[in-house]
Amino acid sequence: MKFSQQITIQPVKNSFSIRNSQRFLPLLLCASISSVFAQDITLYDYQQATSAIDEAYFTGSFSSEKNRGDQQSAYNLNLGANLEKVFSSPDRDTTFKADILTDISRGSDSDDSTVKRYKAKTSLSVDNYFEPNSKSWFWYAKGSIAADDTFSDLQTTLSAGVGYGRVVNVTGMAKAIRLIEELLKRGAIDRAPNKQAYQQIAAIIDNEKSYQSEHGSRSKFYQQHWIGAIEQVLISQGIVKGALSANGVLAMRDVLIDEKISVRKYGWKVRAGLAYVGRNFEGIKNKPALELAAEYHLPINNRTQFSNEATLTSILDSDKDSYTFNNDMSLTFEIDDRLDWINTWGLNVNRSAADGDKVFTQSLTSTLAYEVDNNLDLTVSAGINHSSGNYHTSGGDVLDGTDRKFNVGVRYRLR
Repeated sequence: MKFSQQITIQPVKNSFSIRNSQRFLPLLLCASISSVFAQDITLYDYQQATSAIDEAYFTGSFSSEKNRGDQQSAYNLNLGANLEKVFSSPDRDTTFKADILTDISRGSDSDDSTVKRYKAKTSLSVDNYFEPNSKSWFWYAKGSIAADDTFSDLQTTLSAGVGYGRVVNVTGMAKAIRLIEELLKRGAIDRAPNKQAYQQIAAIIDNEKSYQSEHGSRSKFYQQHWIGAIEQVLISQGIVKGALSANGVLAMRDVLIDEKISVRKYGWKVRAGLAYVGRNFEGIKNKPALELAAEYHLPINNRTQFSNEATLTSILDSDKDSYTFNNDMSLTFEIDDRLDWINTWGLNVNRSAADGDKVFTQSLTSTLAYEVDNNLDLTVSAGINHSSGNYHTSGGDVLDGTDRKFNVGVRYRLR
């Protein structure tokens, strides 16, 4: 069936005048106001100069099996912990990271004994900007310590140099966008605020630590003031009349306290500097090195985060060329408010000064993390590890080949 409509336009004399136009001014004013409130908001709109990232996780998984013909049960226990603290101010970015991974396993043969392995690494870096609140040049200093139970010595490195660029933490804006979405969904508000209000709400969310310091770290002391400050922003916008409804307060608690949104950041940095290798796992001591590094972060949308970090360290004074290249890439997608899909790819290229081998090691892991409560996740992960180029094996070396893994475990958020 086809519908058609015929429109006839006829001239109207003196149809427009100042008096008649005044009738439309209120309509035009309302339309312009609506367009302001309807402006799209993205993570890139966040301009907060001071922010912090403070995350710590404990992970664990266990598997056991005894097949026909096995002389004893085989098992594998993986335990890990990682900490990341980042404080950003207009003139400085300070980053502290710590990771530890422990593997306890036993084979199915009667003469197989329990094997315990661990790896640990910690690092501290400071980027000092020549021009505060800029995204340009800075000088940096970094120190790192690594341990591996298959080697008797620690690996220690100090480095310093110059860099360019900046990475901005926009997790506060991601939470602000999520909060407004939930308030609209529950009918606690009937329209979204403008960009300035989003900025204010995101800044309040980022300043949670300040409210804890002022009113006490226990939730019953500071949360009413923290949530109340966000409520005042909505009141000042005319979105909330008098006070937020009980439904709105519950929505705020659900999003800001019970939900855990993964870190969101954007931007890039490049670094070049000289390093001092106190010692490394190959036995090299007191050697200078060249360090190159780069990182890139992109929030593809409000639920998807892409990150890539790469570092090249080359020892300058050694009998044979020796260098290590590391590249860590990740893509995190929030399927819904309780389910995250985390994908990681790692590449390590190590040219050994001891035997001349150039070993390539790649790892690909995909993990589904379901949030049981605000601190505990149930995880299911599958991964592949592949190593090649290791022609002269020694203690601590990974044999060439491909390993596959599938684990069901837990992830507990410590902070």
